[in-house]
Amino acid sequence: MNIILLGPPGAGKGTQARILADRFGLVHLSTGDMLRASQAAGTAVGLEVRDIMARGDLVTDDIVIRLIEEEFDKGASIAGAVFDGFPRTLGQADALGMMLERRGDRLDAVIEMRVDDEALIARVTGRFTCASCGEVYHERTRRPKVDGVCDKCGGTRFVRRDDDNERAMRHRLYTYYRDTAPLIGYYYAKGLLRSIDGLGEIEEVAARIAAALPKAEARP
Repeated sequence: MNIILLGPPGAGKGTQARILADRFGLVHLSTGDMLRASQAAGTAVGLEVRDIMARGDLVTDDIVIRLIEEEFDKGASIAGAVFDGFPRTLGQADALGMMLERRGDRLDAVIEMRVDDEALIARVTGRFTCASCGEVYHERTRRPKVDGVCDKCGGTRFVRRDDDNERAMRHRLYTYYRDTAPLIGYYYAKGLLRSIDGLGEIEEVAARIAAALPKAEARP
């Protein structure tokens, strides 16, 4: 089963992608993680990515598709994948569709996580993460059980993204609506889109996503 999580920045796509990957035995494909892993592994594509980023240039859609295809070669095509942060544009969606078709594979569902803009801004501006493991917390809604200590790994250093502020968030939302929101209509026309309410507790949102998916057996 191959799934795309679609939604504005701060909607919780990364958190829900990890839950889906664990529950259904999928490979979690995050564009940022793949770029970093490819450089660390020193693959041909990774070396190309390193050179591009060292020059300050943007990684092309073609390279991202090649990274995704590498993951499918390693087994994602058997387990299935959940795409987090890709595609972001209609061109990327076309390229992903062609890659899957070339491999005799397909998308099964695109989950649109709908979240009110003002609620997103409040969510993102209070967000911070563990510097060691990346676990996400929030000043008001999800603080560590022990103040200053990560629930997951016991780390004691926390960081905030530089762009987790209201001005930057409004710009990110503008970019999303300009470049990525057209994918909602694109996947609706293909009969793949399923929309859910992205606000609520993590477990509540996860249950809505699971209910919207094509029938599949979760891992015990």
